[in-house]
Amino acid sequence: MRFSLPAGLCVLGVCVASSAFGQGARIQPVRATAGTVLTFHLQTRLNPAARNVLDSLPKGTELKVRLLESIDSGVDRDGFEFRGSLTSPLMLGNEVIVRADAEVRGLLVLLRSRNHPEGFRYELLLTHITENERIYDVTASLNSSLIDSSAAPAASANANPVTGEGRKERQGAVAKTAERQN
Repeated sequence: MRFSLPAGLCVLGVCVASSAFGQGARIQPVRATAGTVLTFHLQTRLNPAARNVLDSLPKGTELKVRLLESIDSGVDRDGFEFRGSLTSPLMLGNEVIVRADAEVRGLLVLLRSRNHPEGFRYELLLTHITENERIYDVTASLNSSLIDSSAAPAASANANPVTGEGRKERQGAVAKTAERQN
Protein backbone atom coordinates (compact mmCIF):
# COMPACT_ATOMS: atom_id res chain seq x y z
CA MET A 1 0.00 0.00 0.00
CA ARG A 2 1.40 3.35 -1.06
CA PHE A 3 1.10 6.45 1.06
CA SER A 4 1.40 9.73 -0.81
CA LEU A 5 3.00 12.79 0.75
CA PRO A 6 0.14 15.19 -0.23
CA ALA A 7 -2.48 12.87 1.32
CA GLY A 8 -0.43 12.55 4.51
CA LEU A 9 -0.01 16.34 4.79
CA CYS A 10 -3.75 16.82 4.25
CA VAL A 11 -4.59 14.39 7.08
CA LEU A 12 -2.04 16.05 9.37
CA GLY A 13 -3.46 19.50 8.56
CA VAL A 14 -6.99 18.41 9.38
CA CYS A 15 -5.89 16.92 12.71
CA VAL A 16 -3.95 20.05 13.74
CA ALA A 17 -6.75 22.39 12.65
CA SER A 18 -9.46 20.45 14.49
CA SER A 19 -7.47 20.34 17.73
CA ALA A 20 -6.74 24.08 17.53
CA PHE A 21 -10.43 24.94 17.05
CA GLY A 22 -11.47 22.58 19.85
CA GLN A 23 -9.16 24.25 22.37
CA GLY A 24 -10.44 27.77 21.66
CA ALA A 25 -14.16 27.05 22.03
CA ARG A 26 -14.97 27.82 25.68
CA ILE A 27 -18.57 28.83 25.87
CA GLN A 28 -19.87 29.95 29.26
CA PRO A 29 -22.12 27.10 30.48
CA VAL A 30 -25.72 27.55 31.59
CA ARG A 31 -26.85 25.42 34.52
CA ALA A 32 -29.96 25.70 36.66
CA THR A 33 -31.62 23.07 38.84
CA ALA A 34 -35.30 22.26 38.98
CA GLY A 35 -37.06 24.59 41.41
CA THR A 36 -34.78 27.54 40.66
CA VAL A 37 -36.62 30.81 40.12
CA LEU A 38 -35.21 32.86 37.24
CA THR A 39 -36.16 36.37 36.16
CA PHE A 40 -36.84 36.74 32.45
CA HIS A 41 -37.39 40.08 30.71
CA LEU A 42 -40.13 40.47 28.14
CA GLN A 43 -38.84 41.58 24.74
CA THR A 44 -40.62 43.29 21.90
CA ARG A 45 -41.74 40.67 19.40
CA LEU A 46 -40.79 41.43 15.83
CA ASN A 47 -43.69 41.09 13.37
CA PRO A 48 -46.00 38.99 15.54
CA ALA A 49 -48.29 36.80 13.43
CA ALA A 50 -51.22 37.36 15.80
CA ARG A 51 -51.45 40.02 18.46
CA ASN A 52 -52.17 38.88 21.97
CA VAL A 53 -52.80 40.64 25.26
CA LEU A 54 -49.17 40.11 26.35
CA ASP A 55 -48.02 42.35 23.48
CA SER A 56 -49.50 45.28 25.44
CA LEU A 57 -47.05 44.73 28.33
CA PRO A 58 -44.03 47.02 28.22
CA LYS A 59 -40.65 45.73 27.10
CA GLY A 60 -38.61 44.69 30.11
CA THR A 61 -41.60 43.42 32.12
CA GLU A 62 -40.21 40.82 34.51
CA LEU A 63 -41.49 37.26 34.45
CA LYS A 64 -40.47 35.21 37.48
CA VAL A 65 -40.33 31.57 36.43
CA ARG A 66 -39.78 28.46 38.57
CA LEU A 67 -38.06 25.77 36.51
CA LEU A 68 -39.80 22.40 36.53
CA GLU A 69 -36.69 20.58 35.30
CA SER A 70 -32.94 21.05 35.43
CA ILE A 71 -31.04 22.64 32.56
CA ASP A 72 -27.37 21.95 31.85
CA SER A 73 -25.78 23.15 28.61
CA GLY A 74 -23.03 20.56 29.11
CA VAL A 75 -25.63 17.80 28.70
CA ASP A 76 -28.63 19.40 27.00
CA ARG A 77 -28.29 20.33 23.35
CA ASP A 78 -29.11 23.52 21.50
CA GLY A 79 -32.89 23.63 21.12
CA PHE A 80 -33.58 21.75 24.38
CA GLU A 81 -37.14 22.58 25.47
CA PHE A 82 -37.72 23.31 29.14
CA ARG A 83 -40.85 23.91 31.22
CA GLY A 84 -41.58 26.16 34.13
CA SER A 85 -44.38 28.02 35.87
CA LEU A 86 -44.96 31.68 36.68
CA THR A 87 -44.42 32.44 40.36
CA SER A 88 -46.46 35.66 40.22
CA PRO A 89 -49.26 36.91 37.98
CA LEU A 90 -48.67 39.15 34.96
CA MET A 91 -50.43 42.44 35.55
CA LEU A 92 -51.38 45.31 33.26
CA GLY A 93 -52.24 48.13 35.62
CA ASN A 94 -54.58 46.56 38.19
CA GLU A 95 -55.76 43.82 35.85
CA VAL A 96 -54.43 40.26 36.03
CA ILE A 97 -53.62 39.17 32.47
CA VAL A 98 -52.11 35.77 33.31
CA ARG A 99 -52.37 34.12 36.72
CA ALA A 100 -49.50 32.72 38.74
CA ASP A 101 -48.79 29.03 38.14
CA ALA A 102 -49.43 29.36 34.38
CA GLU A 103 -47.23 26.96 32.41
CA VAL A 104 -44.20 28.44 30.68
CA ARG A 105 -42.19 26.85 27.86
CA GLY A 106 -38.80 27.85 26.65
CA LEU A 107 -35.63 26.86 24.84
CA LEU A 108 -31.94 26.56 25.58
CA VAL A 109 -30.29 28.10 22.52
CA LEU A 110 -26.75 28.64 21.35
CA LEU A 111 -26.55 32.10 19.82
CA ARG A 112 -23.87 33.62 17.67
CA SER A 113 -22.67 36.96 19.00
CA ARG A 114 -20.32 39.42 17.32
CA ASN A 115 -19.15 40.91 20.61
CA HIS A 116 -18.82 37.75 22.71
CA PRO A 117 -15.14 36.72 23.06
CA GLU A 118 -15.80 33.11 22.03
CA GLY A 119 -18.26 34.09 19.29
CA PHE A 120 -21.14 32.08 20.80
CA ARG A 121 -23.15 32.08 24.01
CA TYR A 122 -25.96 30.08 25.56
CA GLU A 123 -29.24 31.77 26.36
CA LEU A 124 -32.52 30.69 27.90
CA LEU A 125 -35.55 32.00 26.01
CA LEU A 126 -39.23 31.88 26.92
CA THR A 127 -41.46 31.21 23.93
CA HIS A 128 -44.97 30.38 25.24
CA ILE A 129 -47.19 30.82 28.27
CA THR A 130 -50.24 28.57 28.60
CA GLU A 131 -53.19 29.29 30.87
CA ASN A 132 -56.55 27.49 30.70
CA GLU A 133 -55.70 26.01 27.29
CA ARG A 134 -54.98 29.51 25.92
CA ILE A 135 -51.46 29.81 24.46
CA TYR A 136 -49.69 33.18 24.45
CA ASP A 137 -46.60 33.60 22.26
CA VAL A 138 -43.87 35.54 24.06
CA THR A 139 -40.24 36.41 23.65
CA ALA A 140 -38.37 36.79 26.92
CA SER A 141 -34.74 36.31 27.90
CA LEU A 142 -32.55 36.55 30.97
CA ASN A 143 -31.06 39.74 29.52
CA SER A 144 -33.04 42.95 29.70
CA SER A 145 -32.14 44.11 26.18
CA LEU A 146 -32.14 42.68 22.67
CA ILE A 147 -29.21 44.85 21.58
CA ASP A 148 -25.83 43.11 21.33
CA SER A 149 -24.04 46.40 21.99
CA SER A 150 -21.64 45.65 24.82
CA ALA A 151 -17.96 45.47 23.97
CA ALA A 152 -16.33 42.19 24.91
CA PRO A 153 -13.69 43.62 27.34
CA ALA A 154 -16.21 45.78 29.23
CA ALA A 155 -18.71 42.95 29.57
CA SER A 156 -16.29 40.54 31.23
CA ALA A 157 -16.78 42.12 34.65
CA ASN A 158 -20.41 41.02 34.94
CA ALA A 159 -21.79 37.87 36.63
CA ASN A 160 -23.78 35.09 34.92
CA PRO A 161 -27.39 35.27 36.19
CA VAL A 162 -28.01 31.54 35.80
CA THR A 163 -24.87 29.88 37.14
CA GLY A 164 -23.89 32.66 39.52
CA GLU A 165 -20.31 32.33 38.31
CA GLY A 166 -18.12 33.75 35.56
CA ARG A 167 -19.17 36.49 33.19
CA LYS A 168 -22.67 37.88 32.77
CA GLU A 169 -24.39 36.92 29.55
CA ARG A 170 -23.88 39.63 26.95
CA GLN A 171 -26.80 41.66 25.70
CA GLY A 172 -28.09 39.92 22.60
CA ALA A 173 -30.87 38.97 20.29
CA VAL A 174 -33.28 36.40 21.66
CA ALA A 175 -34.25 34.74 18.43
CA LYS A 176 -32.04 32.73 16.12
CA THR A 177 -33.52 34.55 13.17
CA ALA A 178 -32.57 37.92 14.63
CA GLU A 179 -29.00 36.68 15.06
CA ARG A 180 -28.89 35.49 11.45
CA GLN A 181 -29.88 38.95 10.24
CA ASN A 182 -26.74 40.44 11.82
